[in-house]
Amino acid sequence: MAVEVKIPPMGESITGGLLAAWLVKSGDAVRKGQALFSYETDKVTSEGTAEVDGKITIAVEAGTEVLVNQVVASIEAGAAGNASSAPAPAAPATKAAPTAAATPAPKAAPVATKSGAAAEVSPAVRRLSAETGLDPAGVEGSGKAGRVTKGDMLAALAGQAPIRAVAPTATSAAPTSSAAASSAPAATVSIPSRDGRTTRKRMSPLRRKIAERLVQAKTETAMLTTFNEVNMAPVMELRKRHGEEFLKKYGVKLGFMSFFVKAAVQAMKEVPAINAQLDGEDIVENNFFDIGVAVGTDKGLMVPVVRDCDQLNFAGIEKAIGDFGKRARDGKIQLPELQGGVFTISNGGIYGSMLSTPILNHPQAAIMGLHNIVERPVAENGQVVIRPIMYLALSYDHRIVDGKEAVTFLVKVRQFIEDPQRLLFGV
Repeated sequence: MAVEVKIPPMGESITGGLLAAWLVKSGDAVRKGQALFSYETDKVTSEGTAEVDGKITIAVEAGTEVLVNQVVASIEAGAAGNASSAPAPAAPATKAAPTAAATPAPKAAPVATKSGAAAEVSPAVRRLSAETGLDPAGVEGSGKAGRVTKGDMLAALAGQAPIRAVAPTATSAAPTSSAAASSAPAATVSIPSRDGRTTRKRMSPLRRKIAERLVQAKTETAMLTTFNEVNMAPVMELRKRHGEEFLKKYGVKLGFMSFFVKAAVQAMKEVPAINAQLDGEDIVENNFFDIGVAVGTDKGLMVPVVRDCDQLNFAGIEKAIGDFGKRARDGKIQLPELQGGVFTISNGGIYGSMLSTPILNHPQAAIMGLHNIVERPVAENGQVVIRPIMYLALSYDHRIVDGKEAVTFLVKVRQFIEDPQRLLFGV
C-alpha cells in the first residue's frame, strides 16, 4: 500500500513555500518518524517526516515551490528499499543561466592563424571581440591549429599575451598625411564580460519575507534613531565575580543579554510609550513584556520571542535565549515562537559592529541595538580613564514615541547597566 507524503500545514496564514532539500533519495528505505525533507516558508523552516516504514519514491524535485498538502512523494509501506547512508541535503535547484547556444549565432568568419590555417572564432571569442574591440586576428592563438581561445583574448586584454601585428586588408584605406600627423586615438576601455563569474539563485521564502518586512518598516513608519553609550565595567565585574557559581547552579553561562533584557523591561515600565503600537488610529499600550531577541542564521535573521520577561530571572532568560539560538540555527523554530513580541533587542556587537541604526520590527514601536565593547578613554571625576564602552542605539516610531521618551528610555537602560543592583530593587 502506497502512503502519500504531503507538505505539512504550518499555520493559518501559510499556504505554501519552498521544498528546500530532500534528506533521502528516491528508492531509499525509510522508517516511521524519519526526516524526509526540509521545507522553507516565509516565516519558518521545518521538516517533513515519514508516517510509515517502507520504500520512498520522490515525485517533486528540491527547489520547487509547493503548496500545503501537496503530494511530493509516496512510500510503499513495508517494501524494502536501498540502505541509505547518512542523509545529506540536496542542493536547491537553481534556474539555469541562458547559454550562448540558446540563440543561434551567425557562422563565424575564418580567421588567419599563425600556422596559416583557417579557424573559426568561437561565440565566446566573438562576444569578447564585440565588447572590447580587440580583433582576434591580432591575437596569438593557443588552441588547436592555432585557434584563438577565450583565454587568449582575456590574456591579451590584460597585457599578458603578445598581440600580432595585423596586415592591412585590401579594403583598408591608405593613411593620409593629415591622418599620419594627427595623434593616435585613445585606447578603448571596456568592462570585462560577466560570463562564468556570477551565480544566480532564487531568494528563499524566508529571505523574501525579511525583505518585505524591512521595506514595510521603512515606508510605513516615521523611524528615527537615538544613541547613547554605556560603561560595561560594572556588569563585566559582576559576571566575573559570580559567573562560575551561576554556571554551576543553573547550568547556563551568565551573559550580557539577560542584563539588557531586564534593563529594557524596567525602562519600559517607566516609559510605557516604548511598549506600544499603532492599530489604525488607536495606540495600543501593552501591559506584558514579551521581548524578541534577534538571532542570525545561514538562512536569514529570525526574532524568537522570550515570553513574560518581567517574571523570569536571569537564568530563565539566558536559558531561553540559548535554546532559541540553537534551534534557530537548526531550523527548529516554530511559527508561534516568532509572533507577538512587543520590543526587540538586536546584538550586532557579536559580529564586531561598532554602530548601526536597527530597523523596526513592524508593528513594534522600538528596537534596541547593542554593539561591540571597546576600551575607550573617558572622563571621570576630572581624570581620563580607560573603560569598556558600548554604544547603544534605539530606533523608534516617531508617530507614537516622542524624542524625549526615546532618550529617557535609553538613559534608563544605561543607568541599570552601569549600576546593575538597581535591577534588583527596580529603581
